[in-house]
Amino acid sequence: MFNKIMKVLNAVSQVILIVIALISLLTAYVVFAPDELPKPFRLVYANSGSPTTIAAAEVAAPAPTPEPHVYLPGEGVMVNMSTKIINLIDPAGRKYIRLTIVVEFAPDNPEYATLSEEEKTAYLTSFQEKLNSRLPIMDDAVITLLSTKTYEDLYTAEGKEKLRTEIMNTLSGKLADLHIIAIYFTEFVVQ
Repeated sequence: MFNKIMKVLNAVSQVILIVIALISLLTAYVVFAPDELPKPFRLVYANSGSPTTIAAAEVAAPAPTPEPHVYLPGEGVMVNMSTKIINLIDPAGRKYIRLTIVVEFAPDNPEYATLSEEEKTAYLTSFQEKLNSRLPIMDDAVITLLSTKTYEDLYTAEGKEKLRTEIMNTLSGKLADLHIIAIYFTEFVVQ
């Protein structure tokens, strides 16, 4: 009885080994054989550029929608807000901040990256006008925020970073249709 079970297990293991060997050979053929030879299916490689690969990719899957460009600091449109001198919360009333802020916005046209230079120039002119028309809103938000701060809130590096984040959040709330990339301090004096 034990010998019969061993013979059956031996036969089953040999069949499994043969199936695994056939699958391995088929995989090796599909991966390594030239694309001109007949294959049960073709591999599609990203950015390969060959016509057969591109045609196979188009048949295999619908064209993906392009990802929107994520703008990094330095790639956006800069808006220089005027220098502000604002009184800080101080019982004696002698503490103030002198601050100049530059706000960097991402272009709101999703096709901006694909525009020609002439179209980019025209777009940037109209976008800059749009941003300049919103300067009073930005000034008011910054002045209101800064007038709630104390000297102790602002004189440390951590205080400046916290202020940068608060300004970004406040302006993002006021200008919901625009995306702010970064806030830059070009002048920062607290006395």
